[in-house]
Amino acid sequence: MSKVLLKVADLHAFYGESHILHGINFEIREGELVTLLGRNGAGRTTTLRAILGLTGKRTGSVQIEGVETIEMPTNKIARLGLGYCPEERGIFSTLSCEENLMLPPKVGPGGMSVEEIYEMFPNLKERRNSPGTRLSGGEQQMLAMARILRSGAKVLLLDEITEGLAPVIVQTLGRVIRALKDKGFTIILVEQNFRFAAPLADRHYVIEHGQIVATVNKDELAEKTAMLNEFLGV
Repeated sequence: MSKVLLKVADLHAFYGESHILHGINFEIREGELVTLLGRNGAGRTTTLRAILGLTGKRTGSVQIEGVETIEMPTNKIARLGLGYCPEERGIFSTLSCEENLMLPPKVGPGGMSVEEIYEMFPNLKERRNSPGTRLSGGEQQMLAMARILRSGAKVLLLDEITEGLAPVIVQTLGRVIRALKDKGFTIILVEQNFRFAAPLADRHYVIEHGQIVATVNKDELAEKTAMLNEFLGV
């Protein structure tokens, strides 16, 4: 079996006095894609942010390739090979598409070249000189993903990448994620669109009230669909 890249154990996270995560436990092996599913407010995004040390206080254990990071600052955690694509995308409106792409620092060896990225995202090549504000929502999402591919990150944390996008763009992002998985990237996907996530993932973790309440492997989807519908309210 491939090695464990990320291991989360008894992870608690707080925003001020608010206790959001109540003992999250999961792991992801090299080359796997897992989803964090759940209703809005369940703690899915907070889990990604807590892995990176972007919440307030956090306790428990977050190991990246065996390195304990619970006391590390975010910049050092990222340099262990994590790339975060937040829901709000964070595109700099005054910079061109290509300037946005070149902005993030390297966090590890083996990042994709600009040419490889443009091959994966032809829209970005066409719009490379356009200001960030002129990009469509779909193009901004592609750019947000493309930026972390340049950085050399091995583990991609993708937060609600399909939200509000047209079906044709969602299909494009699905093809891109499959291609990234084929290239050996390890991916954690927070996703509301279960139809998008289901065929991509090796495993689904369902989060409710800051805890993982169910784990569903891809070969169990058919028999556990009713349970998932109940948890997700779809």
